[in-house]
Amino acid sequence: MDKKLNKQLIRIIISLILVIISFLIKFDNELNSILFIVSYIIIGYDIVLKAIRNIFKGKVFDENFLMTIATIGAFCIGEFPEACAVMLFYQIGELFQSYAVDKSRKSVAALMDIRPDYANVYRNKEIEKVDPDEVNIGEIILVKPGEKIPLDGTIVEGESMLNTQALTGESMPRKAIINDEVLSGCINADSILKIKVTKKFEESTVSKILDLVENASSRKSKSENFISKFAKYYTPIVVVLALLLAFIPPLVINDATFSDWLYRALSFLVVSCPCALVISIPLSFFGGIGAASKIGVLIKGSNYLEALSNTEIIVCDKTGTLTEGVFKVQEINAIGYSNHDLLRYASYAENFSNHPISQSLKQAYKKEIDNKLVTKTEEIAGKGIKAKIDGKTVLVGNEKLMQEHNIDFKKSEKLGTIVYVAIDDKFAGTILIADKIKDDAYKAVKLFKENNVKNIVMLTGDRKNISESVAHELGLDECHSELLPTDKVAWTEKLMAKKSANGKLVFIGDGINDAPVLALADIGVAMGALGSDAAVEMADVVIMTDEPSKIASSILISKKTMRIVKQNIVFAIAVKVAVLILSALGIASMWAAVFADVGVSVLAIINALRILKIEFLK
Repeated sequence: MDKKLNKQLIRIIISLILVIISFLIKFDNELNSILFIVSYIIIGYDIVLKAIRNIFKGKVFDENFLMTIATIGAFCIGEFPEACAVMLFYQIGELFQSYAVDKSRKSVAALMDIRPDYANVYRNKEIEKVDPDEVNIGEIILVKPGEKIPLDGTIVEGESMLNTQALTGESMPRKAIINDEVLSGCINADSILKIKVTKKFEESTVSKILDLVENASSRKSKSENFISKFAKYYTPIVVVLALLLAFIPPLVINDATFSDWLYRALSFLVVSCPCALVISIPLSFFGGIGAASKIGVLIKGSNYLEALSNTEIIVCDKTGTLTEGVFKVQEINAIGYSNHDLLRYASYAENFSNHPISQSLKQAYKKEIDNKLVTKTEEIAGKGIKAKIDGKTVLVGNEKLMQEHNIDFKKSEKLGTIVYVAIDDKFAGTILIADKIKDDAYKAVKLFKENNVKNIVMLTGDRKNISESVAHELGLDECHSELLPTDKVAWTEKLMAKKSANGKLVFIGDGINDAPVLALADIGVAMGALGSDAAVEMADVVIMTDEPSKIASSILISKKTMRIVKQNIVFAIAVKVAVLILSALGIASMWAAVFADVGVSVLAIINALRILKIEFLK
């Protein structure tokens, strides 16, 4: 508990002791009244001061004003014990609320406790401990075991296991070696690393994440805006009703006493405080955003969290979203040679090329290539490569290359990029290079359907046969392929026209090539794009891993958050109305009124904090 809460608790204890002394020990009336007044000043001075300050600022009708008027009115009619008790219980409720808010903020802060305090940077052959803001691009930093990586960079020396849980929600550490890019905010687990800085701190991953979390509360949901408007009109109305309740009945009802109806009006004011709604609703959304960040999803505002609960259509990009986005050798079919030898000849032939296909072949081969064995290479534009390897003539390319050299080859009908290989004018086999569907994509589509998403669509610029194969494999509802960015926008507009009035369209893409669609969709989601400025800028939600199923989990969090918000709204308003009526009829005393107000607030806050427990996602 922080110092502010400790001070508040001490004030409550002192005031409570004075009230108990006043009740238990018989002093004369004047001394008794003085004790109650001192108790009231200790416990309620800040509320009275806030009410006065707010009046001068033009914010007359708030909970501070209501409590001040109600308690001073109680003093005026001689109800000293009740005036103190009302302020005392109100402050106990405020203490509990402050503690609950503090706890929820610490829960989120613990999840997002990724801001590095310092960086060990090499300067003048020595290590200097400096603020991360002072480190420049290109400088070398040293990260010891147990320390946070302070800035984004590339490992130039050492290898280690990295704890990425604060960034991605993954409990399993990742291995990082030389030339791997690493993100700030990760924790170095077991070995010293030297890292070359590639981004200034303000552009680093950790800085972007902290900025998103800090600014999330500025984008309010419809429910929060409703509560703000509700409180704005509700409070003046109850003040007017309390005035009418105090003055009208004594004028029109025989034997009605002003003090009796004033007491009812003051009780009416006490119970009318909209604290339960004003505190618990934003707290629910804050908890929801915190729960999402715990599983590696950054939601930029409670308006987007609320919108996710109404997801009707999900539109996905293919490459990098549903597939891994990295072309790999998937299959080798050798004829007259071993698969290893076929891959060896193809890798040697492609060694001097930087084409993605060449890179895929060399990555699959994994061994060091002896360039002395390659005596001649000739790149044939649009067809492939002809090379002399260890005395053999090797052709590596597409069908056109085989046809041009009159090779008798067997055409492959497999989906993906087919690399044909011929050695000494004889067909030697094929190598299939293709993008692989993410294992998580199957889980994501299954969860989307379980969440009652009506339509799951893929929009991609890839070839029709490959795209339709991926769509069929995953069980998507629609697939539109060979699209330019403008075509994707047109299709998204058509799909948005199909959703219901309250339904939302979610677009999931890589956040770089799909910026126009990310901006157009109701909710734009960037997949695994923390290193991309365009992704963080354009997307409303950023997934810190490459797992589309995290959006399904976020929809679950959104729905649970909205259930809790609605429960609190209905419960708080129902109890308030009931006790307001009882207070007006003289059935509920001021004691009952304050217990109702504090009790409803406490229960609503406890309910709101449930969202931070996300075991239901496991």
